[in-house]
Amino acid sequence: MAALAQAAVPRTSGLANVSTVAPTSRSAAPQRVGFSSNGLCGNVEALTAKKSAGFRVRDSAVVAQTVSTEPAVKEAKVSKKNEHGLVTNVYKPKTPYEGICLTNGKIVGDDAPGETFHMVFSTEGKIPYREGQSVGVVPPGVDEKGKPHKLRLYSIASSAPGDFGDYKTVSLCVKRLVYTNDKGEEVKGVCSNFLCDLKAGDKVNLTGPVGKEMLMPTDEKATVIMLATGTGIAPFRGFLWRMFFEKHDDYKFQGLAWLFLGVPTSSSLLYREEFEKMQQDYPDNFRLDFAVSREQTNAKGERMYIQTRMADYAEELWQMLQKDNTFVYMCGLKGMEKGIDDIMVSLAARDGIDWVEYKKTLKKGEQWNVEVY
Repeated sequence: MAALAQAAVPRTSGLANVSTVAPTSRSAAPQRVGFSSNGLCGNVEALTAKKSAGFRVRDSAVVAQTVSTEPAVKEAKVSKKNEHGLVTNVYKPKTPYEGICLTNGKIVGDDAPGETFHMVFSTEGKIPYREGQSVGVVPPGVDEKGKPHKLRLYSIASSAPGDFGDYKTVSLCVKRLVYTNDKGEEVKGVCSNFLCDLKAGDKVNLTGPVGKEMLMPTDEKATVIMLATGTGIAPFRGFLWRMFFEKHDDYKFQGLAWLFLGVPTSSSLLYREEFEKMQQDYPDNFRLDFAVSREQTNAKGERMYIQTRMADYAEELWQMLQKDNTFVYMCGLKGMEKGIDDIMVSLAARDGIDWVEYKKTLKKGEQWNVEVY
């Protein structure tokens, strides 16, 4: 259980044009801290050294085996993620939870390409989610066929206690979808525009929570590499609040969290103030790298995307990826995974490792986690 303290105030720093309503009475909250607004060889010695340093040892490198005549007993898989006691699908599309919008505000500059909002909804503790899960939103009205709109899933942008610290709210990070179709007509995304236009006091139908792919690792000393583009930052905000803005009796992060965030302009950097505060207060445990594609270039003059920024640290990242307590999480646009594969192929090949097969091993071990769109 989280350590108890006086309920925290909502974190709305950096939000413009915030619509807000006072939350209902809350239970005691977890204490918030630090933010006030705010080819392995067959050589036995080499193999032993790799193991002692925590590196993953491939089966092909094993130099000796013990043959047993005892029948193999299949052990139950124990997840490396925070799955114990996980609750899912408490609310479904036909029986949604009716939440109330408490706050809603734009979190990008006026010159940013597009509008992105951070919004907080009341749940009264009836949607008990974990960091990395998602909730569904059922927009009102009907589609062009006269049928009720289908739900849209959104990654949760808050830690389990929520922005108020009372376990009674859920936050989302939503970009307004507006585009021009082949006929030259302006099209507005049904759900994103519904959400971005919400005012304090408005009601919204929520479903869930759902998802296990993006749950945090239980290892407090893990290396957690987070790769996000735009609103793909949502689950990682929850991760980082749990790691650095809260105190829990059963969890104290002592590892390394490394966030790569890719956006088109500096005015599009989401939650920048929060992340820079964490970096300032926990320099040994949190690394932060931005990739601003329209403003930054690398030494070759190439635009700075996530994979471009990661290429600057390719050797270091490859060394991390060979350790059993390194976890990679990727959320956002599909294209970035291929870019990262391109970086790792040659580095892995240098050590006699097939990156494609190695990545499968990482996925099987819950160390490579992807949620892209």
